[in-house]
Amino acid sequence: MQRTGEEGRGQVRYGPPAPAPGLPVLPELSAVLAAAAGRTHAEPPGGGHALRGAAAAYWWRRGLHVEARCVAAASGAQPLLFALMAAVGGDVMLPRPCPAWWVPQATMLGRAAYHVPTPAECGGVPDPFALLETVRRVRDEGGDPRLLLLCVPDDPTATVPPPELVHEVCEAAVSEGLHIISDETWGDTLHRPQETVFVSPAEMFPGQVTVLVDLAGAYTPASWPVAVARCPLTTQGAALHDRTLDLLTAIGAVVPGPVAEAATYALGEPEPVAVRLRTAAALHARVAAAAHRTVLAAGALARPPQAGRHLYADLGPLRAGLAAREVTDSLELEGYLSARLGAPVPGGHRFGDEMAALRVRIATASLLGATPEQRLESLTSAQPLELLHVARALSTFETAFDELR
Repeated sequence: MQRTGEEGRGQVRYGPPAPAPGLPVLPELSAVLAAAAGRTHAEPPGGGHALRGAAAAYWWRRGLHVEARCVAAASGAQPLLFALMAAVGGDVMLPRPCPAWWVPQATMLGRAAYHVPTPAECGGVPDPFALLETVRRVRDEGGDPRLLLLCVPDDPTATVPPPELVHEVCEAAVSEGLHIISDETWGDTLHRPQETVFVSPAEMFPGQVTVLVDLAGAYTPASWPVAVARCPLTTQGAALHDRTLDLLTAIGAVVPGPVAEAATYALGEPEPVAVRLRTAAALHARVAAAAHRTVLAAGALARPPQAGRHLYADLGPLRAGLAAREVTDSLELEGYLSARLGAPVPGGHRFGDEMAALRVRIATASLLGATPEQRLESLTSAQPLELLHVARALSTFETAFDELR
């Protein structure tokens, strides 16, 4: 069984970062951070009582049984996942494609990571039958698979796996004794929350699933790193939580005090935060849908984006036009589109896809405007696609794809 390779990843060794919101920081959130700037006492490893309590209440409102004692917080999703992976141990199973930073985490821990193909209708979860086959082959070859990583909703594909598929995947993983970490960073960015059904794996198998949420997905700017995790309310979950806190302490991944205050406020979902969540998700939904129409009209492929601030496009059908521009793989495609659109467009090789596949993740933030004022206008407009700066950005985007036909 061939594990994930350490391929060339472009100019940024382990990039790219998650798609940014492209919007000014919520004033009420900035005010909380500023008011806490004089705080002198440090947040304890794993988060203080207020932050952990706010995270527990956040999950309770979403129907997930959580207690503050099973919550861990850290200064970003990367150190938190690193600690959780180290605490679980063993080899890692993950979908193809997957978030760009997952494989480097396993590599730094000296763990083998194995990609499993995703089903045709969505990303974020592996095909359950392929997962079982991969786990068994890895074990036959002397491997030790213990952990499955899921991304529900997904980065990079911006899709939401249907609940029945999530259940089948989790059932397969649990039957093979795998612990599951479900990255649900994009769960609060659904484009059509009244139509799209998002069910956490932890609701189905609460004793075998740890949930991870990076607050930069919907609540706080990436410059204020903070993430929270919910461990199972079991004896094994308590041991996992304790081990995770030990590792977070060892690497110093403590949430800065003022950031913890802001995160606690945001997780409480007061009216300003709730309104920003809804309006930002609706804005990115409109822009992503417009970008998706453009990609399909040019002859490329892409699943309809359902969450997040991005879409994942397959330009394989445009291979001839790209070859004429000396673009033959995803690394070259990344460089070409990034230069053509004036914004980072990471290639699929960063997410575990084959280098020869002509796939890219396209973020929508760059289509909202070039200045904070323009982006705020996009957020507050009833018809953002009709704004001059948005229309121009979409026109440039359309031209870049049309010329590849």
